[in-house]
Order: sequence, then structure tokens, then C-alpha cells
Amino acid sequence: MNLNSKHNIYFIGIGGIGMSALARFFAVNGKNVAGFDRATSVITSSLEKLGIEIHTDDSIEMISAEFKDPSKTLVIYTPAVHESHQELTYFNSNGFTVLKRSEVLGLITKGTFCLAVAGTHGKTTTSTILGHILKESGVDATSFLGGVSENYNSNLILGGDEISVVEADEYDRSFLRLSPNIACVTSMDADHLDIYGEADALQDSFQEFADKVTDTMIVYKGLPLKGLTYAVNSTADYYADNIKIKNGTYIFDVMTPTEIITNVEFNLPGKHNVLNAVAALAMANNFGVSLQDIAKALLTFKGVQRRFSYKIKTDDLVLIDDYAHHPTEINAVYESVKEMYPTKKNVVIFQPHLFSRTKDFADGFAKSLAQFDGLILLDIYPAREKPMKGITSKWLFDKINMESKKLSSKEGLVNAIKSENAAIIVMIGAGDIGELVVDVQKELSGEN
Repeated sequence: MNLNSKHNIYFIGIGGIGMSALARFFAVNGKNVAGFDRATSVITSSLEKLGIEIHTDDSIEMISAEFKDPSKTLVIYTPAVHESHQELTYFNSNGFTVLKRSEVLGLITKGTFCLAVAGTHGKTTTSTILGHILKESGVDATSFLGGVSENYNSNLILGGDEISVVEADEYDRSFLRLSPNIACVTSMDADHLDIYGEADALQDSFQEFADKVTDTMIVYKGLPLKGLTYAVNSTADYYADNIKIKNGTYIFDVMTPTEIITNVEFNLPGKHNVLNAVAALAMANNFGVSLQDIAKALLTFKGVQRRFSYKIKTDDLVLIDDYAHHPTEINAVYESVKEMYPTKKNVVIFQPHLFSRTKDFADGFAKSLAQFDGLILLDIYPAREKPMKGITSKWLFDKINMESKKLSSKEGLVNAIKSENAAIIVMIGAGDIGELVVDVQKELSGEN
């Protein structure tokens, strides 16, 4: 379809990180934008400041009259919305053009030179680093991100309409809607088994994505895909070596197929983030950006909100907020914590995300969480799912072999944290724990 034929854009699930980036894009490009989300949030508030009307009641009456003309209105929805949603049913039953977010993103980027970052872990940080590199290097790209960039305080880096950077999401096979010219796959760990059923089906989907790439494919070394490889401390087409840490900053050399650049500086903690930086470097370099310009941009990259984000950082107390919701991601967070604070007591607060993911990876969660000195476990965040019999936080709790562990409600969380007397507090999960972090920060820093 021709997106220019629709002046009104209505979003169902507008507060989602990917949906809100599209909403910003359409709003700044002169479209009339409105939408529904089930709860208010920092994201919905920021959209409202752009003049976007948002309501939280699933009610046809709440939809403004101007959005009820099928000839003028495009409806965009997230697969996380249940099919029984009243507004979605109304639009589907009355002749509206109703598209998934991934379909619209595919339409927007189809006519662009598209740089797409895929992977079960690392794609948000890598795509945000890449967007920043291109911006700082004078490349007029528009970047659609799956997280809020600290540099731009947005999940959209606005640029021209000829080059795009896209976080390619494997959930619901969304990334197969894209037309990538240069692409990267960071990881292919089993995930979203509620959608794929088996890990092999997920792997097949990544292969199908790779087959769509027209110019250059870049893959983490060891993945079963063909392309240029990248790695850390291991020979590859692009790899980081001689890694050192000085005052919390990583300093390393990068070897490429044609050049070597030394003493690259990068301020995000954790070797997994060095790996993300090398992936973004490889993509930008293949696009034509010089290694010198890339290094300058890496030095000024501030990170992504909820990706090892420091909310409190003093000599006596550190509060870290992270989106980790898979055992592999939790392992990466733990390794970063121990690397930065090897002798200080730590406690992790974890909110499991989805009943199905908790069930599928229970043993992995138990092993990864048990590495921390202490654990506070919250109830499972259901998101799009209904409860599964027997799958509860208590069920997961009983699998975790560690001395210092406790279950907590949201209401009792601050007291539970204080009772741990830990210097390093890590709050992780993909549900609404990010909103709890704000309250914990205020309580622990004495702002209340």
C-alpha cells in the first residue's frame, strides 16, 4: 500500500518501544497520530508532548471521529494485543487497512538502503550504536530502535528517507518483512518458543532472514550462517583484541579485513558490549564509514536506557537497571557486575517475563540467578499471556540453589532490598520492573 494515501495513523499498543518509534516518525512527518495503550508510561507521556492523543480504555467511543474514516486512516497494531481487543475488532470489521508494526516498518524502509540488526540478544544496543555512528559521521539515516538512546533520549534518530537503520525483531517472524541491504545477526539462542515451538524453527527463520540480505551479511563467529564474522579475543574478519579497562572505559584494538585501528575507547561496561560495538563497527565500515570516524563516535556513545543503566552510582551504593529477561542476558549482566565490582556484595531483583518463557528456560534462569550473592524474585509479568498451571515465581524460586533468596511483592520490594544490605543492586526484567526502578531509586537516594 501507499503510506502517503493515509493522513491519519492510529496505533493499538502505542506505548510499546517499537510502536512508539513509528508513532514519533509519523508525527514528525506531518501525520495525524493517536492511539491506545493499556497503561500510561514515560513513553506515552513523551508521545503526548508531541501532540499525540492517547487513551487507556479499550473503547470504540474513545476513538476520535476523524480516525473513523477508513479511506483516511491506517491502523497499526502490535501482535502483543489480543485478538479480542474491541478497538482492533472494530477496525477489522469496518473496512480499515490494519497492519502489524512489522509490515509498516517494512513498507517505510523498503525504498531505503537498509541496515538491519537481528539477534535474540544484543540487537538493541548494536543497532543504537550503529545509528549513533552514522549520525556522528554525517550519514543522513533514520534509525528505528528497540530502546531509548541515552544520546538522543529517543528510540528514533531522525534523518533522511534514503538510508535506514532497523532493529530486526525475530518475534512473530517480524524481521522477514524487511528488505535488508547490510545485516548483522548477533545471536540465535532459543527464545520465543511460544511462537516458534522448537529451536530449529527459530534457526530456520534466521536463515530465511539472512537469505534476504542483498549486499553484506555479518554474523557473530560460530553462528551457522554465511557472512563476514566478528568476535572478541578470537580471530575473525572483524575482531577486538588487546582489551584493557582504564577507569571504567574499555580500550581495545580492532582488526578488520584490510586495516587495524588501535586504542578504540568505549564506555559501556561488559565485554558483551565490546562485542556489540565491533558488530556496529563492521556494519558501518562496510557501509563506507572510516574506522577513524567510527572510533570518534564510539567514544561519545552513552548507551541505551535499561541496558546496564546506572540509576545510582556512588562509592557506597550502585543501582543498575537492565532489560535482561533470558538466561544468556542475565549471565552477561552478572559478568559485567563482577568485572566492575569484584569484591562488593550484590543482589539481583528479577521479574520473570511470560509464563511460557519461565517454563521453557527455568533451569537456565535458576543457574544464572544463583551466581549473584542475593536474589529477590518478583511475580511473573504475564504480558500477552494467561497464567499456566503450576508455572509461578514460587515454582521457579524452588529451583534456585542459593542461600540468600526471597520472594517479594512489588509493595514490599524497597524493604526487601534494604534488608539485603548490598552495595550493588541490580534490577532486571522485561515487564514493568523498569517503572519500579524509579521508586526504588527515589527511596534509596532519599529523594522522597
